[in-house]
Amino acid sequence: MRTLVLDTNVLVSGILSEHGPPGWIVDLVMARELATAYDSRIIAEYRDVLARTELKLSPERVNRVLFAIQDAGVLVTPLPWPVALPDADDEPFLASAKAAGAPLVTGNLRHYPTASRCGVTVLSPRQFLETLRDRPGGQRGPGAGDMR
Repeated sequence: MRTLVLDTNVLVSGILSEHGPPGWIVDLVMARELATAYDSRIIAEYRDVLARTELKLSPERVNRVLFAIQDAGVLVTPLPWPVALPDADDEPFLASAKAAGAPLVTGNLRHYPTASRCGVTVLSPRQFLETLRDRPGGQRGPGAGDMR
């Protein structure tokens, strides 16, 4: 099973709409076809953001998604991130990706300047799905073969 780290913006987008790359990625996580790497800070941020009333998300849906992330995911204990990022709150995502040897998937590539990545692959949701499609015997699932 392929592992990734999901930036909160991708998770929110994917829950709000099942259409498009973020939605397809969340569908694959829910189907346990992708594993997410996370640490306690990431789960806390997910919980905080997904509980915002303006998002109007069903608590049941949020709980199902968070359960899937933790059930099929990989809890990591990353080292402190050695390079400053524009927003220190983004550091757990890069640090967890480094600890898991997994790509970070984000809709905000500019939040992760190339010089601050320390070898971590940072991809947009569409780029990540393209890596699944292009793998020999690669992942197939919602969106993996439909890259319009």
